Amino acid sequence: MSLEEIAAKMQRGLDKVELDKVIKFDCKDSGAITLVDQKAELADLPADCTIHISNSNLAKLIKGDLNPMTAFAMGKIKVSGEVAVAMKLGQLLKS
Repeated sequence: MSLEEIAAKMQRGLDKVELDKVIKFDCKDSGAITLVDQKAELADLPADCTIHISNSNLAKLIKGDLNPMTAFAMGKIKVSGEVAVAMKLGQLLKS
């Protein structure tokens, strides 16, 4: 799944759930998706919370094939900034 496809799926969630903070998914060399102003932008922008994750693990997370808490415990996801903001991610992904 490409970052463009992932961003489109995130956008569908943002259309249903209001997000009042900025969350960035940093996929290293693959690029970044920043959720800002109710939009999923394919851009590396300043964020309240940054989730460091590989493109393949982000695709698994979006598909529901990777549990966020398990991934965090296993080191597949690293969070910097306001960790509480990352907790809102579950609502977004379920939408």
